Amino acid sequence: MRLRPAALAALTAALCFPAQARPPLAPTSPTAPTETAAPQRAGSVFTLDDAFARIGDAHPDLRLFGGQRRVLEAERDGAAQRPALVGGVSVENIFGSGALSGVKGAEITLSLASVFERGGKLDARRTFAQSRIDALAVERESRRLDLLAETARRYLAVLAAQRRIELAQFDIGQRKRSVEAARVRLQAGASPESGLLTAQAAQARAELDRARGERSLLAARQHLAALWGERDPDFATVAGDPYALPQIEDAAALAGLLDRNPELGRFVDARRIGEARVRLAQSQASPDLDWQVGLRRLQDGNDMALIGSVSMPLGARARAEPGIRGAQAELALLDIEREAKGLSLYSTLVEAHGRYRVGALEVARLKDDVLPRMVRAEKAAEYAYRAGAISYLELALLQAESVAVRTQRLDAALDAQLALIEIQRLTGESFLAASPIPAGATR
Repeated sequence: MRLRPAALAALTAALCFPAQARPPLAPTSPTAPTETAAPQRAGSVFTLDDAFARIGDAHPDLRLFGGQRRVLEAERDGAAQRPALVGGVSVENIFGSGALSGVKGAEITLSLASVFERGGKLDARRTFAQSRIDALAVERESRRLDLLAETARRYLAVLAAQRRIELAQFDIGQRKRSVEAARVRLQAGASPESGLLTAQAAQARAELDRARGERSLLAARQHLAALWGERDPDFATVAGDPYALPQIEDAAALAGLLDRNPELGRFVDARRIGEARVRLAQSQASPDLDWQVGLRRLQDGNDMALIGSVSMPLGARARAEPGIRGAQAELALLDIEREAKGLSLYSTLVEAHGRYRVGALEVARLKDDVLPRMVRAEKAAEYAYRAGAISYLELALLQAESVAVRTQRLDAALDAQLALIEIQRLTGESFLAASPIPAGATR
């Protein structure tokens, strides 16, 4: 199996960020090795494409395949060699007794010997070695897609930390307004000092959430940069909108794309390797011919004579039979293993598809039905508190609920994005061009 060129770049849209949310990048060929991106200036906006560019072919896991290919190519070249020619010298009738004492009666033979391979052994060895080299390509693509998916997940973690800081900042803003209103009411004698202290404590908790978010952002940035071996990230923020969720097809339609998954594609190459192993085992059933030719010098009269011999082992087919049965049994197992892997991938796809649909629905409903009412309730509650119509406890509960709704929406969007990354890893399909669900980006 060979992946479509689009599959190599499918995860560049893993978070489905709108094009306007990212600075334009020069187009690159998805099948060509990507050069390492230039270092980002402090404070610059980092994009998912930048992260993918830094992974490229520089990641150690991907570089390993180059070394493994060289090892297999050396093994292939060794398998393509024919049996060696063996030169020999033999001496007879020396250091005996009587007329054969010493070396006077010595007879010297110069010989040349080798093996004549039968049953297509040479071609079978070459085919088997080449099939292992070909299988490396699919293994590399499988690892590459796994790395891209992991990069997208870590990138999403950075984006999530940024959004949580924004939510904390939003909470701090509303808590500050509450503190100001509580101070005014205290000065007017309309509420006790406990109301002001409680409002200040709530503001301090919101500031603690922001500080925790900043530490989480630093850790997430370092975790992302560690993928390309960078210990001090040179980017400050990342671009993207986690609420941009595209429409996707139903699970049955996406299941038809699973065949392009490298985890299934490797079974195609595994079958080629298995078939080559069977042919190699079958070739052992044909016995090889050992031949030898030589020139012998006869001591009596100093005459010269040619000699030759041919030999063949017996019972080769019986000895080869266990190997043939074993290779055929391994080949038959591949169909069962592929079926099991297909069921596992389908189960994962269905689960991720369900999570994505639920998350997208939750994000849309919270934006369209809940947040507009919550915004109006916030304004009304702040006005009522300043006017003395409600207590601080009622205002604080509403503010906490407001943050909880926004946090719920962000969590739902992040879970949907993680599910989408998994769907794209499984199918190799990009959904960037799909019509987005009108989830918006309102905090």
